[in-house]
Amino acid sequence: MDKKLISLGEFIKQKSLYNTCSQNELNELLTAIRFAAKRVSLKVNQAALTGITGALGSENVQGEEQQKLDVIADEIFINTLINRDVICGIASEENEDFINIPGLHNDNSNKYVIMIDPLDGSSNIDVNVSVGTIFSIYKRVSPVGSPVTIDDFLQEGNKQVVAGYVIYGTSTMLVYTTGEGVNGFTLDSSLGTFFLSHPNMKIDVDGKIYSVNEGNYSEFSKGVQEYIDLCKDTLNKTAYSARYIGSLVADVHRNILKGGIYMYPETQSKPNGKLRLLYECNPFAMIIEQAGGSATDGTRRIMDIKPSELHQRVPFYAGSKNMVEKLKNLKNE
Repeated sequence: MDKKLISLGEFIKQKSLYNTCSQNELNELLTAIRFAAKRVSLKVNQAALTGITGALGSENVQGEEQQKLDVIADEIFINTLINRDVICGIASEENEDFINIPGLHNDNSNKYVIMIDPLDGSSNIDVNVSVGTIFSIYKRVSPVGSPVTIDDFLQEGNKQVVAGYVIYGTSTMLVYTTGEGVNGFTLDSSLGTFFLSHPNMKIDVDGKIYSVNEGNYSEFSKGVQEYIDLCKDTLNKTAYSARYIGSLVADVHRNILKGGIYMYPETQSKPNGKLRLLYECNPFAMIIEQAGGSATDGTRRIMDIKPSELHQRVPFYAGSKNMVEKLKNLKNE
């Protein structure tokens, strides 16, 4: 007999206690995200047939070339999230400033802000590589009843109430944590429902995969170079497998399931790294720590970094705990 499938909605109802987010609030937040994710998934799957692959011909706030689907995904998520009576503000990687949402009653009484990378890795869609959405949710710190402020968004990652991602690949999967473990849900496209497929996800303490763009090797610090050399050291039987897709969600998702380390170091040309603290690093740091791993900028715990701006960049090393610790030791010798 087939085991009973548990839907995302049922799973939320089974969890009676959350640290800072009620069951109804969590359901409202994730309902908005899963609805928007299903729409984006459909757009991604139909992109080649509907002519929405490739560059748009404009740049986002970071000066990066926007893909057509970047803008489409951004619009889908924002238009879905602003209609939820729990969200008071949205910050997107695609937009320069945050959006204040006065709420359905126009009284600024909503309690949560969300930061989102609507479509990470979108340049890979043309070659049919997995892409994803990354999201991070905080409780506001400004007074309820007033418009949100920048301080609501510039919170340390350790104050996240929900973090998650959606991966659009051979299947569409939503993974999230509220600080009580990590669970993954796979979309049954015939029913339009996410079902629990990966309960209590854990990352091995020692992995066998390292993921980094070695094309930048000459620009890495000495410690990072030494760690990469160690990963390839077949003489001492410590050689790992190199796996780098170039799509953050796909690379980190694989390493959580298989065990490994993901690295996007600082370089001579990008001394602060490339990945965004609020939209990419903090949510993945929370997920990876909840799965038993570790996430650092090379010296500091990612989730303890106090943000200074919406689009702040930091170096990022995350994955199996022992691999990250070894990297830190070599980097700081």
